[in-house]
Order: sequence, then structure tokens, then C-alpha cells
Amino acid sequence: MDPQTFMDIATKVTKLKMYPYFDIAHYMLMCMTVRDDIPAVQPTGGQQLFHRRHPLSTWLSSMLVCFAGSIIANILLGEPAITPFKDHRDVLTATAVWYAVFYSPFDIVYKLAKLLPFKLAISTLKEVQRANKVYSAVNHTAKLYPNAYLIIVVIGTVKGSGSYLMKNFERLVRGLWIPGNNEILTPTFATKACLVASIVFLLERLNYIAAPHPLIYFGVVIFFVYFKISALLLGILDPFAPFENLFCAIFMGGMWDALRRAVMREPRATEDKNDVPAKSKEDKKKD
Repeated sequence: MDPQTFMDIATKVTKLKMYPYFDIAHYMLMCMTVRDDIPAVQPTGGQQLFHRRHPLSTWLSSMLVCFAGSIIANILLGEPAITPFKDHRDVLTATAVWYAVFYSPFDIVYKLAKLLPFKLAISTLKEVQRANKVYSAVNHTAKLYPNAYLIIVVIGTVKGSGSYLMKNFERLVRGLWIPGNNEILTPTFATKACLVASIVFLLERLNYIAAPHPLIYFGVVIFFVYFKISALLLGILDPFAPFENLFCAIFMGGMWDALRRAVMREPRATEDKNDVPAKSKEDKKKD
């Protein structure tokens, strides 16, 4: 591709408006996540019975995950947690999507969204919005705390993957509490990717990355979209896992644990070998 054409495309991507299409894709995926989680976490009653008997619970749970990044980021920054709900346009749009996902006639919206072509399109729009959220959060936090690099990275990560961090609380709204299953213990690839994207945008602000902003932004978008599509088509859930395993083996004691186990096994193996002929001699004497 011509470099100028590529730059033009990257510039257009940076100027995309998130409302309404990208936001609707985000709301739809979040509501589908809540609905898909209901049969897995409800021991009795089933999916249909629960969301028809408890519409308020499913609505509030869906709103929590739809605006999770903003809610958690506001709490960490000392801002009102309810601020994301002040825009009635966003709340009404999210509510309309929630109703379509849970209560559309013949369940047609949910069934269509589960089909692979539609899911690929919705997920692509969602990942573009995720990149925009991380970038906006990094810029906003950098203005509040210019030299607090850790805070900037944390808020950027939270804003991009807030729905995963909110999962325990939105499940609590539906009557279930599973503290052992949370994003801190087992972070998903989305959280790790948002962490990397936040660091990249921070390095850009600090002028450590000498490249035009549209290229950096577009690169992050491609990174998100590529691995999301790979997860849907190829089942690649966490490409960071091999690097994490290598890092833990070298710096987190994994290598030394392996050596210790190997050393502890050798004496036992030699003892077992020495025991075999001794027993055989005793058996011969008895015979």
C-alpha cells in the first residue's frame, strides 16, 4: 500500500466518532456477555426464566458492564462514580440495546449477533472503541497527573477493560458472589492488551516513540482487532501466555523450583535402585 494512502486511512481512523455505531457494538457485546453468563452462574431456573423474572436485575447488570470502565476510572480518580449515567443519550441507547438482546421477538437480535459474520463485525467495532477509550483515558489522566506514570497506565487499562473488572459486582446484582474468580487473579488478554496500549500511548506523550500519532493510534487499533479476530477464528485466546511463562520461569522462581524438584528426585531414584537387589537377595535366602 502507498505510504500516503496508509497515512490517510490512519488519520481517518483517529477521527472516527464513536457514537452511535461503535458504542452500540460495545453495548451489544456487553449485554450478550451478561446474558451468556446467566446459565453458567444460575444453578436453577435457567436463562430464560431468570431474565424474564428479573428484568431490573439484568438491566442494572448490563448497565454496570456497559459503563464499567468509566465507573471504575472515576472512582480511582476521585470523581463521582455516577457521572457516566448523566448523558441520557448513552443510557437510552444502552437500554435499547439491552431490550433488543434480551426481549426481541423470537430472540432474533441475540441469535443474529451470535452468528460468526455478525460477531466478527460487532467485535471489530468494539475493538476500535476500546483503543479510543484507552487513548482518551491516558490523555485525560495525563492532564490531571502529568508525572504520575503508574496512575496514567492504570486508568488507561481500567478504562479499556473495565467490564472484566466489574464482573464480580455485576454478578452480585444477579444474586451471585464468586470472589475467587476475578480479573486480578486471572487477567484476560483484553486487560493485558489495554495495559500494553496504555504504555504505548504514554511513551508517545513522553516522546520516546518517534512516529506520527495517526500511525501509533492505528497500530494499536490493528493490534486489538487482529487478536480479537484471531481469538474468534483460530481460538488464540492469550498470545502473551508463552512470554509470561518464560518470564515467570526466569524471574519468578520457576527455574529454581524445577531444579529443586530435579535434585529431590535423584536421591529417591537411586534409593529405589539400591532396594531392588537387596530384596531379591533376601528372597533367595528364604528360598
